[in-house]
Amino acid sequence: MAELGINLSSFIAQLVNFLILFLLLSVLAYKPILKMMDERTRRIKESLEQAEVVKAQAEKAQEDFKLQIAEASKQGQLVIERAAKTGDEIRDRAKIEAQAEAEALLTRAKADIRRERDEVIDDLRKEYADIIILAAGKVIGKTLDTKAHRELIDQVLEESAGLRKN
Repeated sequence: MAELGINLSSFIAQLVNFLILFLLLSVLAYKPILKMMDERTRRIKESLEQAEVVKAQAEKAQEDFKLQIAEASKQGQLVIERAAKTGDEIRDRAKIEAQAEAEALLTRAKADIRRERDEVIDDLRKEYADIIILAAGKVIGKTLDTKAHRELIDQVLEESAGLRKN
């Protein structure tokens, strides 16, 4: 080896230094970095799974919301039909006086239905907003500004209700 210009003792010393450095780096840097990357992968996977669960819950809550609104509308329609039938019976008994009374009853029934429907919709919006805020808090891992989120959700629900009416 001396013919090639390589000092054997220097070469062995450099080889030993390289092996020591390699072992130190693998123990102190490579394994902790791999462990950290595996942990991060696991956390991301858990977050994605939790997001799927929250999404499913939100979709179920939205379906429940739609069903409850449909039921409220159906009940409102039944009340309107009952009020109209009552109005017809009253009109048959006393033409002029009964007709005025039936119209007043129908107007009150419609106002009550609107009020009850609005109360049910408001209650459902509050419940839906609480579910969304809770779900968002679970996904993000901390509690958010509940008032701001409730206002945003109420605004979106108002806009979507306006779109359905058009």
